[in-house]
Amino acid sequence: MFGISFEHILIVGVVLLLFGPRRLPELGHTMGKAIKNFKDSINGVEEASYKRIQENKAANEASAPAANLAANPASAPAPEARS
Repeated sequence: MFGISFEHILIVGVVLLLFGPRRLPELGHTMGKAIKNFKDSINGVEEASYKRIQENKAANEASAPAANLAANPASAPAPEARS
């Protein structure tokens, strides 16, 4: 399933030469943090968008009865006469 080719070994060798064995764990830790922060920010944007959509939907539903009465006053109940 996961074949290791000459290119993979070459890339690992170059990375090992560039960063050295001491900095590889630090590099992996930093990359993991960066990926986690990226995913968290994406989830935050999606959550904010979902919340805004829900607020707009609730506002539209709340204003819908008033808009219906304004558009069709004949369906509104007649005010009672006071004596």
